[in-house]
Formats: sequence, C-alpha cells, structure tokens
Amino acid sequence: MRFIPLFLLFCLTFNVARTEEKPMNVLLICVDDLKPLLGCYGDAVAKTPAMDELASRGLLFESAYCNQAVCSPSRNSLMTGLRPQTIGIYDLPTNFRKTVPDAVTVAQHFQKHGYRTEALGKIMHKGHGNVEDAASWTVPHFLAKAPTYVIPASTANGRPDRRGKKRGAATEIADVADETYADGLIAKEAVSRLEKAAANREEPFFIAVGFVRPHLPFVAPAKYWELYDPDKLPMPEFTEAPEGAPSYGPHSGGELRQYSDIPPKGEIDETLTRKLIHGYYAATSYADAQVGRLIAALDSNGLSENTIVVLWGDHGWHLGDHSIWCKHTNYEQAARIPLIVVAPGGAKSARSKAFIETVDLYPTLAELAGLPEREGLDGVSQASVIADPEEAVRDHVIHVYPRGGRLGRAIRTERYRIVEWKVPGSSVDTAEFELYDYVADPLETKNLASSETAKLEELRKILATHPEAKPQYRVVTPEQLAKKKAAIEKRVRAFKTRDTDGDGRLTLEEFLIKQPDPEDAPKRFPVFDRNGDGLLSEDEYVNAGK
Repeated sequence: MRFIPLFLLFCLTFNVARTEEKPMNVLLICVDDLKPLLGCYGDAVAKTPAMDELASRGLLFESAYCNQAVCSPSRNSLMTGLRPQTIGIYDLPTNFRKTVPDAVTVAQHFQKHGYRTEALGKIMHKGHGNVEDAASWTVPHFLAKAPTYVIPASTANGRPDRRGKKRGAATEIADVADETYADGLIAKEAVSRLEKAAANREEPFFIAVGFVRPHLPFVAPAKYWELYDPDKLPMPEFTEAPEGAPSYGPHSGGELRQYSDIPPKGEIDETLTRKLIHGYYAATSYADAQVGRLIAALDSNGLSENTIVVLWGDHGWHLGDHSIWCKHTNYEQAARIPLIVVAPGGAKSARSKAFIETVDLYPTLAELAGLPEREGLDGVSQASVIADPEEAVRDHVIHVYPRGGRLGRAIRTERYRIVEWKVPGSSVDTAEFELYDYVADPLETKNLASSETAKLEELRKILATHPEAKPQYRVVTPEQLAKKKAAIEKRVRAFKTRDTDGDGRLTLEEFLIKQPDPEDAPKRFPVFDRNGDGLLSEDEYVNAGK
C-alpha cells in the first residue's frame, strides 16, 4: 500500500507532461507536375537546393507513386485517402463530393481535432468547372492574383484550346522578381501565415501550400533559366512507343500542343525538345526557391521542431521519353512522384525504398500527429517507415489511367509493372495487358505481356486482390435516359429479327442479316462475342459486347 501514493504521483506527472506537450503542426507543400527531377533524387543537373536540404532533414521515399497521373484525381486521393477507382472520378471537372458527399478530408479530420486549417494556391483542382473544397478550410482558400505571362510576345499569337480559351507560348523568360508570378505571391502569403501561427501557438495548424510550377507554361524569372546550360541538359533516351504496347497506351501530348508555339501535330524536334526541357528545369528551380522561403520561415519563427513537413508532387511528367509529353499515362515517368516527409522524432537524412501511394499520406499524417485513425480509407499509415526506413507496409502499389472508355489499372512491384486495360465492370476476358521489367528494361522499350505469360499471371493475381474499379461518374438527364432506353429497345428488336431460329443466340450468318455494311460487319462479330463461344447472346448484341 505504501507504493500507491508514489504510483499516483507518477500518473499525475505523466498526465501533466502529456497535457503540456504541444500538438504537432502540419505544413503540406504540394508542387504541380513535379517529377523526381531533383538533386536529392540523384539528378546531377537539377538546381534544387531547398528541396535537397529538406530531404536532409527527413525521409525521402524513392518508390512513391500517385494514384492517377492527372491533377484532380491525384489531389482527390491526397485529400480523401480514397483512390480514383473507389470514388469513380478520373476526369478534371467532376468534384469528388458528387460521389462521396460525406467524405471527411484530411484537412477536415485535423479541423475536427482542434486544428486551424488553411489552404493557399493549388491544393484541390480548381478549374474546368471544378471547385476548391470550402468545408476543408477554417478560413477561405487563398488564390494569388498574378498574370501567367508578363511579356507581350508570349501571348501575341494565342491559339484557342479545346475550350476556346487562347493559349500563349509554352515558355517565358522574363527578368522579373519572383513575386511577379503566382508562386512568389503564394510563398509570400504562406510566410505571413506561418508568422501569425507562431504568434498563436495554442492553436495547432494544418497549412497546405500549393505551387503551380513546373506545370505548363514553363514561365519563371530569368535567373532560374540562367542556372542551366541548355547544351548540357539530358535529352530523352528512348523516343519510341513500347514495342507491342496497345496503340492507346501512349498519347500525343494534347495538353502541350495547345500552346501557341508548339506544332499541333507531328514531331517535336530536338531544338524545341531542348527548350522545353530547359523550361521544365527552370520552373522547377523557381518552385524550389519558394519552398526554401517556407522552410526559412519555419526556422525563423521557431516552428521547425514541432511541425511535420511534407513535400509532395501530384504526379510525374514525360519529357519526350516515348515521344510523350506531359502526364496522362500509366508509365513510370508519369506515375512516380517525389515525396519527402520531415517528422519530429522521425528518420533524418534517410532514404526508403518502401512503396507508398498518395492515399497513404492521410492516415500517415493522422498517426504522426497523434490523431485517431480514420476508418474506410484506401490508404495505410506509413508512420512506421518514417520511424524506421528499413520497414515496409506495402509490397506493391496500384494506380490507374483512363483511355477511350477503358481503364488501365496498373500494379507496380519492385521489378515489374502490369497494366490491365478494360471497360470497368466488364469481363477480364476482354482485357488487354502491358508488362514491363524494370531491371532488364528500365526505359519500357517492350511490352512483355505476350511472352512472359507466367509473370503476367502472377501479377494478375495481385491485381485480382483489388476491388473492381467504378466507372466514371456521369450526370444523366431524363432525356438522356429516355434516349438510351429507346436505343436499347431498338437493338433488342434487331436481335429478335436476326434470331431466325429463336434459340436466343446469333450465329455469324444470322448476325450478318440486313447489315448495312456486309463487308465490314464480320469484323464486329468477335468484338461483340465477349465470351468467345462463336455465338452472340442478346446481352452481348444489345450492349455491343461491353
């Protein structure tokens, strides 16, 4: 009994210490279109001292991947902890709350536990009809008002894009201050927000800062262009489509080709390639300088010791490899991202080969900050990896990209990537596959799906452990529903007209009855014949094999 007062004293002391322990702040830095083209990732050309220095303070993930290589779905994954195939949104215009209206974003989760949440610059995808998520932020979102271009010649020959908006040049070199462009103004405002946060230490903060560069157009102050000798920049090594890949796997760089000084079709020659690569490096260095301003503000305001810092690129970027520009693929250059996490008490100046997906950041930040676990997320916490870089919680990652009604679901393991292309919900028998070996063929020169069948089957089993993807969410009007119903009824009548023996199946001969194009019609038969039995059921015919 004489030990009880001592025990109570220990408990009281422990509780006081816990009470006095300050909550962990979060600074989330999002950089648009940033691939791992950084000094800390081994790029000998890149001038990125701020991001390199940040990596020396924490853990650099070498095998980090986005969940889809395009802005809006990738940012949905970051904020909701849910993959695009779970949400059913793969495009830019559709807001995530259309399909998951009750989702609690990572910012909301922190907000519910006493955090002041703020957003500056590009966090969610705002544009193409999409909007920022006001519910996530304690104060209204800050968007810098600044011109995209400052030199008149950059917009003199503007070209209308798909939406009719005139696009200027793909690059601009102007002898101006950093704050002439949006990212400089975002950094300035973020520094001010950090100073205010330092003056109010009783309220923990979750501040998300989103920089636009190196997203197109590659505009940056001249001093960042001058960091590089264009003749010494690395050029793409392999500029062909992968041998044996589906024709729709690569793409023609439609995003880039909207700019006024880029040919709408055809080859992008070596001179222009070099200029674009120069622009990408310059814009990356410009973004790096803004990151440096944030880190300096953390240090000068005494916030570094109690703030989790995350540097995240929303997806990678093709710089002419496979003759591809921009993102929008399932290939390595588009899917792999830079990710650095600096956590008080976590690993420092360390690197990890552990696989991590964007969706993992939500539960990881919650655990690092000591917040309750949020159920129902696709992501898993990687806090254990941040404590010990030799740990691993995943043996693969999954990411997706849509193309022409199909969805490419990709599994990336340490050595291989498989991509399954098919319409969501359709039979796996309708799928086409890609398979790449990154030990023997790191440049993805050849699709091995037809030759390495055993490995393909092994990876298909991994893919089968994931739920079937949802189709893209669509708003269907009553008029559209009526039109679709009428079209289905018409095809049902056509099926019954052709089913001359009434057995509920069409032979090729029956299928060809009254076809308006008898020479081409036989080519459609095997497409409709989903199960390959040589006969068409009513469902296969009516739904055109889908």
